[in-house]
Amino acid sequence: MDTLTRRKFLLTSGVVGASALAAGAGAYGLRDLLDTAGDRDPQSRTLVLVTLYGGNDGLNTVIPYGDPAYATARPELAYPAGEVLRLDDDFGLNPALAGLHQRWSGGGLAIVRGIGYPKPDRSHFRSMDIWHTAQPDRPGNTGWLGRWLDRAGGDPRLAVSFEPALPPLLAGAQSAGASVPVTERKAAKGLPAETLTAFAAAEAGESAARGRAAACFADLRSVDEMIRQVRDSADAQTADPDGEQAPATATGGAQTPLDAQLDLVAQCVEAGVSTRVFSVSLGGFDTHADEKQLQAVLLGQLDRALTGFADRMSRTEAGRKVVVAVYSEFGRRVRANASDGTDHGTASDLLLLGAGVRGGWHGEAPSLTDLDDGDLKFTTDFRDVYATLLERVLDADPGPVLADWRGRLEKLF
Repeated sequence: MDTLTRRKFLLTSGVVGASALAAGAGAYGLRDLLDTAGDRDPQSRTLVLVTLYGGNDGLNTVIPYGDPAYATARPELAYPAGEVLRLDDDFGLNPALAGLHQRWSGGGLAIVRGIGYPKPDRSHFRSMDIWHTAQPDRPGNTGWLGRWLDRAGGDPRLAVSFEPALPPLLAGAQSAGASVPVTERKAAKGLPAETLTAFAAAEAGESAARGRAAACFADLRSVDEMIRQVRDSADAQTADPDGEQAPATATGGAQTPLDAQLDLVAQCVEAGVSTRVFSVSLGGFDTHADEKQLQAVLLGQLDRALTGFADRMSRTEAGRKVVVAVYSEFGRRVRANASDGTDHGTASDLLLLGAGVRGGWHGEAPSLTDLDDGDLKFTTDFRDVYATLLERVLDADPGPVLADWRGRLEKLF
C-alpha cells in the first residue's frame, strides 16, 4: 500500500518549499478564521474548490446516453437511457446526482465539457500537480491560488484548506494558505448491524431477483469489512511522525466526509470571515474495477454534500455570493477494461454552481469516436476556467497568476 502522505509529497516534489508550507499548513484553527469575521468587503465573492481525487469517470457522470458509441464502448458499464437523469436528448446525469439534476432544471448548474490540457499526463500526481500549478508545459513550484495569495497580501486565512495537509494549489512563492484541521466531525450514524445482516440474508420462497440482491449486498458488506480492516491496519502501521492525518486514498482526498468539510465552509461564510478561497476534497475515484457501484456511492456523497451546502448558502446574503467549482485530475478512458472499470484517461467535465453562474452547457462535448489513442480529445483548456474565476469571483488580474493566459469562458457568469 502506498503510504505517501500529502505533506511528504509536497516536500519531496518541489511543488512548494518547506518555508511556504510552514507558513500555512497546520498553523491555524477554526477560531483563527472566525476571529476575522466582519473583516471582508460584504460585496466580495467566495470561491469553493472541490477536488475529486483519483480521476472521476466523466462519461458516467455526465452521460452521453444518446450516442451509440457510449454503450458500444462499455456494454456492462454504460447506463441505459431509462436510468439517466436527462439533461437533454443526448446527455444526462448519473442517477446518483438527483440533487444536482434539480439545480440544472432550475438553471443553477453549469457544466463545462471536454475540459483538459495539451499533452495530458495519466499519472495521478503529475496530472494533479498540473491542475494545482496551472503549468502543463513544465513542472511548477507554486500553486495558481498560491500566486494569487502572494498578490492579495499573503495572509494564510485568505485561502483555507479543510484537508489533512496543504494542497499545492494554495502554495505561493512567499506565502501559503492555511490548512485547518477538521476535528470532532463524525459521519451520520448508520443502520444497526442486525438490520444490515438481515438485508444480506436469503429467505425461503423469495424470488430469484431478491435472492441475487441479498447475495450482492452480502458481498458488498464483505468488501466493506475487508477495506475497513486494511485501512485500520495501514493507519496503525503508517502513523506520520508529524501526527498528520493521512489522505483517504493513495491518490489523495480528505478522510473527513465532504459534508463535514462544507459545513465548516458554511459556518465561515455565514460568519463573514476574511477567507476568499476554500479547498475541500473527496477521494476514492480511481475506479479500475467494479466501477459502477463504487462511483455511484461516491457521487451520491458528492450530490448530498453539494446540494445541502448550496441550499444553505442560498439563505444568506453572504452565501449567495459563493461559487463552487468541482473538478478531478483527469477523466477515464472511453472503453471499459476487463474488470468492469475504466483506466486513466484525459478530458472530463467541470461543474460550477452558485453566485452568478450561468447554468447550462459551456464548451464543446468531445467526440466518442474521434479519439487520441483511445482517449477523449480536450476541447476546453482548464486555464480558461481559472482565468474566469480569478476575474469574476476573486476580482483579480489573471495575467500575473496564469502567465498572461488569454482564454476565458465569457458566458460562464
